[in-house]
Amino acid sequence: MNALGHRHGRQRGAALLTAMVIVTLVATLASAIIWQQWRAIQVEAAERARVQARWVLIGAIDWARLILREDARTGGPDHLAEPWAVPLAEARLSTFLAADRDNTAEDDGPDAYLSGAIADAQSRYNLRNLSFGDDAAAEVEQRILARLLDTIGANPALAATVAAELRRALPSGAAAAAASAAGDGNVIVTADPQAAIAPARLEQLTWCGLDAETLRRLAPYVVWLPTKTTVNLNTASREVIAATIEGIDLASADRLVQARQRTPFRSLQDARSLLPAQTELDAARVGVSSAYFEVSGRLRLDERVVEQHAWLVRRGLDVQVFAMEQRNAVTP
Repeated sequence: MNALGHRHGRQRGAALLTAMVIVTLVATLASAIIWQQWRAIQVEAAERARVQARWVLIGAIDWARLILREDARTGGPDHLAEPWAVPLAEARLSTFLAADRDNTAEDDGPDAYLSGAIADAQSRYNLRNLSFGDDAAAEVEQRILARLLDTIGANPALAATVAAELRRALPSGAAAAAASAAGDGNVIVTADPQAAIAPARLEQLTWCGLDAETLRRLAPYVVWLPTKTTVNLNTASREVIAATIEGIDLASADRLVQARQRTPFRSLQDARSLLPAQTELDAARVGVSSAYFEVSGRLRLDERVVEQHAWLVRRGLDVQVFAMEQRNAVTP
């Protein structure tokens, strides 16, 4: 009887162990299936949020285009007191996103908040200017960059290196004129096979001899645009103004900044009257209006944040996007 009892006990133990193994296996498989379903839902939600954010930001860029077009209708100079220069503070969009489904269900919509701003790209010195014109014009542009580097505490000798590399890598002469007329910033005519690859963005100017620290200091004062541009005295910083207008210092540039806050310059003559008598304002390098603008948009949708930047060119009433990039997509 004892042997028979032990045998039945072992059988019951084996059956219990088998049952436990089966239960563990089923629980593991169920957990894996639930995790995969949860992950698929999260991926789908993230993709839906990304697409929603992208379309909202594209709509914001179209809104910026409309503002710039209406500004062009009024004419006159471009300055920081105009409607386009007023940034959009973070505003809730849930009401608009829920409107198509139920006009009374505002609280059921996702928590979406949009903010953004339009900036004058010609408030900064266009490094692309270094590749246009003859040797005399190139020398003038090189001196502008050297003064700007000196103003921000960087090595002004780097201006010669950058100018030389850009003129080797980018179209010059007739090719540059054709590219400028076409508004094509991607035309590359490289005569020297040893030249650096033509940069497409400001960050890539490290290829042309600027170290990362100098580029970081320089970034707030320079821009990379597809054609030769002037600096807008109504929107530029005193550092950029002092570098662009030969023969003036930061104090003189600051007087221009203070004066335009009271009354924007309507012509170069308005600015000339505030400078020393011997100062010359070259209309090929400074002006009071702009054609290039940068639009930045930031959308906070639930827990996700998406930022997008676009660069617009305005020719008459025609405002077009010529470059766009999504800077970052962050999940706090």
